[in-house]
Amino acid sequence: MTDMAVLKARLIETLNLKDLRIEDIDEDAPLFGNGLGLDSVDLVVLAMGIEKEYGVRIGKVEEAKRAFASIRALAGYIDENKGA
Repeated sequence: MTDMAVLKARLIETLNLKDLRIEDIDEDAPLFGNGLGLDSVDLVVLAMGIEKEYGVRIGKVEEAKRAFASIRALAGYIDENKGA
């Protein structure tokens, strides 16, 4: 199972969110919009980081919406698709 604390740390590191701490990220809060406020550029960078780190490719728009809904959703998506 993907460790959500590690995933949060990777998100902070990958997107260079220096003012954010692991504890600041609600595992169920949206990553985009009113949640963390990430944008489409962040999405591309994060998707590339997930592919490199976990070997999971997020290709289709519908998959991306589901995968990047929250940290918990992203961890679940990685677990479901790792090694696929």
